[in-house]
Amino acid sequence: MDECGQGAVRVQEVMMSKVYIFFADGFEDIEGLTVVDLMRRAQIDICTVSIKDTKEVQTSHGITLKTDCIFGETDFSDADMLVLPGGMPGTRYLGEFKPLTDLLTKFYQEGGKVAAICAAPSVFADLGFLKGRTATSYPSFMEKLHGAVTTEDAVAVDGNVTTSRGLGTAVDFSLSLISQLAGADKAQEIAESIVYFR
Repeated sequence: MDECGQGAVRVQEVMMSKVYIFFADGFEDIEGLTVVDLMRRAQIDICTVSIKDTKEVQTSHGITLKTDCIFGETDFSDADMLVLPGGMPGTRYLGEFKPLTDLLTKFYQEGGKVAAICAAPSVFADLGFLKGRTATSYPSFMEKLHGAVTTEDAVAVDGNVTTSRGLGTAVDFSLSLISQLAGADKAQEIAESIVYFR
């Protein structure tokens, strides 16, 4: 079994939720890793997943990252939330990877929580997730949010869909996800621990 699946067994007594975040070459460093960092501080079990056939992924700024899992070797049946970071060309690669879009569609249709930041909400729009929902994204991608009621709020939460604007809202985005999974008190605790008082 993939080590992410093993991790779910090892930490199930302490971790409250299971989250998967998907990385492709060219993902935005801060948008992806802020989510991972703050969720782990909150004791939420988050697994980084490469959509490539290797665990090594290169960020949009040329940093090589080793993920926890490879998509094709991972069982997502224990997921409580699926997350997409933005960045280019990472967002495009995520949207073009059919196994991921199939997973997102099934998960969303079953009421699972999905979240995306920066350019990545456009993937949700292309899959029809944003019709009639309040959503946001990186400014130049707002026009790609087909059918959405767009907002310039740092984070938009509408039902089981969360979207956010970009690198500058990565902490807000992460804290919102923590609040949804572990409660507002935990999100506040993490905010205070990183000296974040917006």
